[in-house]
Amino acid sequence: MKRRDVLRGLAASPLLMTANALGQKPQPTFEHGVASGDPDHTSVVIWTRVSQVSEPQTVLWQVSKSATFDQIIASGETITNEYFDYTVKVVVEGLQANNRYHYRFQCGPAVSVTGMTRTLPMGRLDTLGLAIASCSNYAFGYFNAYDAIAKDEAVDFVLHLGDYLYEYGATEWGVQEGLRLNRSHKPIHEIVSLADYRERHAQYKSDPDSQKMHAAKPLLLVWDDHESTNNPWVGGAQNHQFPTEGNWLDRRDSSIRAYYEWMPIREPDAGLERREFWRAYQFGDLAHLITVESRHTARSLQVDYGDYVDKITTQEEAAEFQRAVLGAPDRPMLSEKMEQFLMQELAHSTASDIPWRLMGNAIPMAKTPVPHLESMGFTMPSPSSGADLLWKGRWNLPFYPDTWDGYPWARERLYQMCKAVGVQDLVVLTGDSHSFWANHLTDESGESMGVELGTTGISSPGDFVEQGFDRDTAALIDAAFMAHAPDIRWTSNLYQGYLRLVLDREMIRADYVAVSTVELKTYSTKVIHSEKVARRSGRLSFL
Repeated sequence: MKRRDVLRGLAASPLLMTANALGQKPQPTFEHGVASGDPDHTSVVIWTRVSQVSEPQTVLWQVSKSATFDQIIASGETITNEYFDYTVKVVVEGLQANNRYHYRFQCGPAVSVTGMTRTLPMGRLDTLGLAIASCSNYAFGYFNAYDAIAKDEAVDFVLHLGDYLYEYGATEWGVQEGLRLNRSHKPIHEIVSLADYRERHAQYKSDPDSQKMHAAKPLLLVWDDHESTNNPWVGGAQNHQFPTEGNWLDRRDSSIRAYYEWMPIREPDAGLERREFWRAYQFGDLAHLITVESRHTARSLQVDYGDYVDKITTQEEAAEFQRAVLGAPDRPMLSEKMEQFLMQELAHSTASDIPWRLMGNAIPMAKTPVPHLESMGFTMPSPSSGADLLWKGRWNLPFYPDTWDGYPWARERLYQMCKAVGVQDLVVLTGDSHSFWANHLTDESGESMGVELGTTGISSPGDFVEQGFDRDTAALIDAAFMAHAPDIRWTSNLYQGYLRLVLDREMIRADYVAVSTVELKTYSTKVIHSEKVARRSGRLSFL
């Protein structure tokens, strides 16, 4: 992109009058705020969208080290139009490592809010703060956790692990909450087309707390399922009905196109497709983060427990189901390209003697068998499907067949590949489940592979409460999981919020930050639990 000095006058005169400012045409606005992300050591993506326009627009951008923009270090212009849904993405290059920057945009007389971003650090680094976020459902409540992240001075970067938005219609999941809070989904129907996905992204980006977080912190992104639709695999999705909702690949590609338009991420490197969305971020000599794609490039069809309710009548049949169905070989989760990338990056981090190897992973990885809740006197609060929580516990089955627990062959393959490059100290960062987690990771022989730190939903409800259990009963179910599953050190299904990690050279501190409510705009935060992770005899352990 050609660099220009066209914005140098902005600092002195915030609004530049143009001919259109005195005309009859609707004037452009920046209704969806600004965002930044996908940084490396010398560049970062900045993003915005121009609203109230219907023809191509020239957008000016400006980057400064100061909020007053008295010293412009980069500026330029770009053109957006209907093809890009009037979104704007600029990869600002030539920056310095480990520096904070302010940025803004102008279109006609309109000037955006100012955003703040930063580049990745190089060389010696003694501390790093990350916020881990997931599962932000507009209909279920206010994004108070986003506001809290924006204000959290310990957070340098935000790792969002997916379910950034949800595809459901306004009359589906969350309908009552959406009506009560005036946060019903738009469009009103389940999103399927490119126009639908764009409108839903626009609704989420219109949220004021979302805008605060995006303007305050750069994002590192992973997608999960709801950015397209519930539980996709390479050949379809649980929530895609053919032919009513058209061809699956058309819908998938529309969702991915809208995601690239509306999120602050780079276009794919040469030789990669947009669906091959994985990244590596090196934070100086302290930490190495690799994000994985586990939805659209290799995943095989999920097992549906509902198909086996009448087929499992004994513990022997349950054990055979786990061995031959869930554990069937050649049920992949990651593509060969993804695996090669992951192993190369892990090998690089060990060769560089980097203390922390982080994996940005959308879905839970630890073994989470359901305890026999019926024997403890639990009953379902309302009628449910045959494959409900009590049924899973009766047969000691994994909590979710859509997570790594439903793909044990793929998980073991991953662990063995990690061992082959000398890695058994993974710090897996996880979203998706609307629960907080602190888990041990072990392979099938019981050998330690690292730890898993999982975040709850920004607004999405915990499964137990959402299924009708009161909070006291839900807490007892959490306790039953901890007592039953050796890999689960601690979990809570009761809260919405985010996970804050502060890394130094000796330890990772994980603070599980809960918001008091998502149904009121006035809220408070509380650290409901903390964990410390350190290295002991070459392995990671909780202190």
